[in-house]
Amino acid sequence: MFFFNIVLTVLTFLAYILPFLAPKLFPFLSVLTLVLPLMLIFNLLFFIYWGIQLKRQILLSSLVLLMGITFINKFYKFSQTDLPETNNDFTVMSYNVRLLNLYKWIPREDVPEVIAEFINDKNPDILCIQEYSEGKINLRAYKHKYILMKGENTLTGQAIFSKFPIVGKGDIVFPNSNNNAIYADIKRGTDTIRVYNMHLQSIKITPDVHELNEDINGINEQKSKKMIRRMSHAFKAQQEQAEIIMNHKKNSNLPEIICGDMNNSAFSFVYRSIRGNLNDTFEEAGSGFGKTYNFNYYPARIDYIFADKKMKVKSFENFPEFVNSDHFPIMTRLAIEK
Repeated sequence: MFFFNIVLTVLTFLAYILPFLAPKLFPFLSVLTLVLPLMLIFNLLFFIYWGIQLKRQILLSSLVLLMGITFINKFYKFSQTDLPETNNDFTVMSYNVRLLNLYKWIPREDVPEVIAEFINDKNPDILCIQEYSEGKINLRAYKHKYILMKGENTLTGQAIFSKFPIVGKGDIVFPNSNNNAIYADIKRGTDTIRVYNMHLQSIKITPDVHELNEDINGINEQKSKKMIRRMSHAFKAQQEQAEIIMNHKKNSNLPEIICGDMNNSAFSFVYRSIRGNLNDTFEEAGSGFGKTYNFNYYPARIDYIFADKKMKVKSFENFPEFVNSDHFPIMTRLAIEK
């Protein structure tokens, strides 16, 4: 048992260090950051196991858990913030809508209408959508929008909808990828805010459609190698895409909000790079696991809204009961502090 405890400790320490190391150096090791919460839970079980027996091996588990205490808020929040509303508040929603069920992943015909009704009901002031499919929903509240559609066989897009005027906009190209990011400079009263909407490379834990059609009796070793190559490529691509976004940000002095589907955990190098000195709105005001991706048995949080330090995070919500995509919408209420 102590041998397994030592192995787990080594892997956990590696996961602690990886957010500070570029994935290009050790691409597949980056997968440890995806399962860090599970490793912390196993370390807690070892802590209980040694504690019951009053064994000195408990010191190892104690050290690991003590060092990991700063990671807990990224995974689970014990208390929620919901400050009173004021006239200075505005709300921001981010949602990967999975092409509004274009390929009938969900066996219902009304998915676009249900999503539109949900958005219209929540009525965010600024709405960022990933994997948008144009012409499939009617959002009545937004006079201003920026939509960028790309693709060869299937057009998929990024969209920013706003109740406030958009005074500048543009896209950020990711090389050799169908993913991208867009931004809009939004004028709200006397303030101008830059809003980024990003969709980073998928790590594709779930196989592509053509892989599912392969012989189910194929060699497992070959499938494992494919998965390792796929995930390693994705982690490298995410690092490059994060660097592109960070370089783009350097050219602006505007307060900023970054929304979107990062396809990576809050323990990753990519998260640390893109967040920078911004507030993670879930950490500031959320509660529970903050689950944003519909993954069985694991509360994955891979969608984020980051807000400038000049903005007060007054509330945060995720909606894991709203299953109309493979992602769940998230929404925050902010106020610019004068």
